[in-house]
Amino acid sequence: MAEDVATLSFEDALKRLEQVVRELESGEATLDKAIALYEEGEGLKRQCETRLKNAQARIEKITLGTDGRPTGTMPFDGD
Repeated sequence: MAEDVATLSFEDALKRLEQVVRELESGEATLDKAIALYEEGEGLKRQCETRLKNAQARIEKITLGTDGRPTGTMPFDGD
């Protein structure tokens, strides 16, 4: 892959990862090509996970008071 994985947006990295998976699943790649694709896929997977983790860390939940009015924010907890 010519483009550095770290410079790809989440969407572009995910799209390329899907292409890699399709190519591997086709069974048409030579052994060397399959190994290279697998390694590329691993890098793309890590990039996607990192971008998702960073996005999640930036999300905040709005907290509401007993009257239903916003009182502030708190970190996203994944629930």
